[in-house]
Amino acid sequence: MTARVLMVQGCTSDAGKSALVTALCRWARRRGLRVAPFKPQNMALNSAVTMDGGEIGRAQAVQAQACGIEPQVDFNPVLLKPNSDIGAQVIVHGHPVADMDACDYHEYKRRAFDAVMASHQRLVDTYDVVIVEGAGSPAEINLRDRDIANMGYAEAVDCPVILVADIDRGGVFAHLVGTLALLSPSEQARVVGFVINRFRGDFALLQPGLEWLESKTGKPVLGVLPYLQGLYLEAEDALPRERDSKPDALLRVAVPALPRISNHTDFDALRAHPQVDLHIVGPDEAPPACDLMVLPGSKSTCADLAWLRAQGWDTAIARHLRYGGKLIGICGGLQMLGRAIHDPLGREGEPGSSEALGWLDLETTLELDKQLHRVRGRLSFANAHVHGYEIHGGVSYGPALARPFAQLDGGRSDGALSADGQIIGTYLHGVFDDPQALRALLQWAGLHSAGTVDVHVLREASIDRLADAVEAHLDTVRLERWLGIAPCVNVNCLHPMLTVG
Repeated sequence: MTARVLMVQGCTSDAGKSALVTALCRWARRRGLRVAPFKPQNMALNSAVTMDGGEIGRAQAVQAQACGIEPQVDFNPVLLKPNSDIGAQVIVHGHPVADMDACDYHEYKRRAFDAVMASHQRLVDTYDVVIVEGAGSPAEINLRDRDIANMGYAEAVDCPVILVADIDRGGVFAHLVGTLALLSPSEQARVVGFVINRFRGDFALLQPGLEWLESKTGKPVLGVLPYLQGLYLEAEDALPRERDSKPDALLRVAVPALPRISNHTDFDALRAHPQVDLHIVGPDEAPPACDLMVLPGSKSTCADLAWLRAQGWDTAIARHLRYGGKLIGICGGLQMLGRAIHDPLGREGEPGSSEALGWLDLETTLELDKQLHRVRGRLSFANAHVHGYEIHGGVSYGPALARPFAQLDGGRSDGALSADGQIIGTYLHGVFDDPQALRALLQWAGLHSAGTVDVHVLREASIDRLADAVEAHLDTVRLERWLGIAPCVNVNCLHPMLTVG
């Protein structure tokens, strides 16, 4: 049996595609189906490591959790990780193939599409349902030629498409009508309905617009999803729009928003912690007084190191440490805390070396092969488990590593802890995600009465909230018909569905 395929495309980036796919994956799983997520092409600096040592977009790992399965490279066969304004590292089936500028990648798309279709075939041969996420907007007419991310894929596999738009941005009817108008007749025909996302207000005031939209386009509005506050889902790429105000927080944490920041989902546990005030510090914004500074991962470590200096962070870090503050460097941040970063192969530009910040006695050489590992271990300075994943193209060496941050299963060690105990460097992304490690690190940073936060539990609750919203607000009868599934009889559903004719 071949799986049914349903695709979600958006009028804009951040319209809610990832969240809706996540919700539909959990909704379908509740009905006892074997369901898988799929994103043909993703452009993101937040990534995850699969069990078999491949790299995919972080959002697809969350969607896999919604399906109750482990992430695999077929869920996101093509991942683009920008390393400049016009170029990106191209990752196919979990592993880098080359750095390409936009024109080179446009030529490469024919081969990339072969990878997309190979993954698609494996998924439809294995699962009952595949829920697919598009990228950006299908109405980006400059990218229409050789499209593999939106309608190019949908046309090739002949699947129905739901179009989602974010009403919180404003102009939702223009987004939907305009996007539909820019599609070809065959593409328009495969759009089976609209979903309006992030609505807050009086629904009665929206109803006339919905009726006009259906009359104007001949397409049904499948539902209006409410604005759900307090969701804890890892972002696909963009930094959070809003900063939670926590006037009673006991620990202040500052993180620079590097131009090529990667895996800022590392800080989701801190963002969710009620005792922690997390401040992502933007460009031209003075680093604030805080208890803990964290240098995040970077896709262009040397360039972001130069940016840090230009923004005055080197001086701010020295002052912070002089007054007893704590400092953590994660992945690229670890490399920045060393004495030098060597790039003999020109991985990030012209071959050469960059002087680093000099707070840890180690150096890093950027290499061709990328390290991709999921790891577990124990912190070296506390009785606490830690787990995470490594994604880095550099190898660090030097005396500082003799005092490791963690001892990993399998006999390896990770990172460094400075002799005075003020500075930690680690290659582990997700280092705050383990509740034991989070508590130990917050206590090390000065929050002696630190409570625990389990981001996996928070994520599960958020996924269930999204699926509940699908049950309550979308036309699930139509969804069931498109996916060829029986009416809902699962006790986890909010209400039983009528028989579908």
